[in-house]
Amino acid sequence: MLRRLYDWTLDLAGHQHALWALFFVAFIESSFFLVPPDVLVIPMVLAARARAWRIALVCTAGSVLGGLAGYGIGVFAFEEFGRPILDFYHAAQKFEEIRGLYNEHGALIVFSAGFSPIPYKVFTIASGVADMNLVTFTLASIVGRGARFFLVAFLLWKFGEPIKTFIERYLAQLTLAFVVLLGGGFVLIKFLL
Repeated sequence: MLRRLYDWTLDLAGHQHALWALFFVAFIESSFFLVPPDVLVIPMVLAARARAWRIALVCTAGSVLGGLAGYGIGVFAFEEFGRPILDFYHAAQKFEEIRGLYNEHGALIVFSAGFSPIPYKVFTIASGVADMNLVTFTLASIVGRGARFFLVAFLLWKFGEPIKTFIERYLAQLTLAFVVLLGGGFVLIKFLL
């Protein structure tokens, strides 16, 4: 089953709407969705290495705009939408404790969340609730998300075939490692917040 999903995603990379699908996934991941866009970026770049930079740019743009939507949830709809998302991650209680950190370290917090496997959506919403400066938030998001997706695209562009062979050989183990890292990010959020 994993192999069919992997092959389907590689085929999607050549589809005329692949970049739109990536943009959409990156957008919703930054505000409320669970699955990070890397699951599309990696096979898309492997299938079309010449488009690596465009793929990274589309993913970054979708992610930053989705981050702005998350920020908007924090500002305008925290009780209706933001609090349930934070509750889902068991982060609401400690969120209030670190709210003040945004005044001093907001840009570093957003950059770190954007670059790392920590669930970025929690920090986009928190930034809105904390009334972080919107320009600072946007710039930190562009740098953090851009660094992450362009680094992935560069590595895949540079070492494409050996990495593709490695992924295809160890797909099950890599998927398990990815799930463990994703779960670890959620656990880390629980303890940070």
